[in-house]
Amino acid sequence: NHTRISEFILVGFKSHPGSQLFLSVLFSTMYIVTVVGNVCMILVIRMDSNLHTPMYFFLENLSTLDICYSSVITPRATLAFLLGRRNISYSGCASQMFFFSLFGTTEAFFLAAMAYDRFTAICNPLLYQVIMSKRLCVLMVMGSYLSGCINCTIQTGFTFSLSFCGPGEINHFFCEVAAVIHASCSDTLVNELVMLATCGSIIVGTALVVFISYGYIIITIVQMPSAESRHKAFSTCSSHMMIICLFFGTVFFMYAQPGATSSPNKSNTVSIFYTIVIPMLNPFIYTLRNKEVKGSLKKQLKR
Repeated sequence: NHTRISEFILVGFKSHPGSQLFLSVLFSTMYIVTVVGNVCMILVIRMDSNLHTPMYFFLENLSTLDICYSSVITPRATLAFLLGRRNISYSGCASQMFFFSLFGTTEAFFLAAMAYDRFTAICNPLLYQVIMSKRLCVLMVMGSYLSGCINCTIQTGFTFSLSFCGPGEINHFFCEVAAVIHASCSDTLVNELVMLATCGSIIVGTALVVFISYGYIIITIVQMPSAESRHKAFSTCSSHMMIICLFFGTVFFMYAQPGATSSPNKSNTVSIFYTIVIPMLNPFIYTLRNKEVKGSLKKQLKR
């Protein structure tokens, strides 16, 4: 057996009982808001035929992904703070890492696909329906999940090929890749290089698609003759741009730079942002910044 332990102890955010109760209430509240907000977004899109377009197809899938993404982390962390049970089995830790990596990677590819969709809609409006066919949209979603499967298999496989001994303490509130690597008693250089290479290439690759797409979008919007058309084009992209900045900014800080495993205390706080806060904010940002979604929501509430 490559390990001498049967479970890990999640020791991230050691604090006194009062703070633990506060964190459990905070996490559970944010999780409920995340689930309710994203379910409402899915229902609004499905119930309004006017929203059955490629953009909202991706948005519906993003909401589903955010529910799954948050569900992998938040309920377990909430119980740990509330009950003080920080132990997690070896297989449970591996499973959590697998699905966390799967959904996190898939979200990065989703955001890139959504950027390409907006590029096509604004820069090639006459060919939009031809290019962004239903078949292509489905293939892009399936390709995003396939890429997520490849990455999470690599990350989980390499991480749990390490030896873990002693107390098996993970300085995090969930089985995050860098934190688990840091808890190993093996030489982790190869694992750190693999994590930097795979995660770095995914983040940089998807970010390049996003930035190139929005570079062309901005040039096209600036060249539009009327202020009204510029405002309309920008309003359809602004919410997506906000989500991109939030997601890629925090994920780049965590995984796409050398020494990502060397500051676990700092990563605890940053991880809350991209695993719990961003999935909660996504439906609100898209609702508040999107006139079509707000109009559809008002229509459904009146019914």
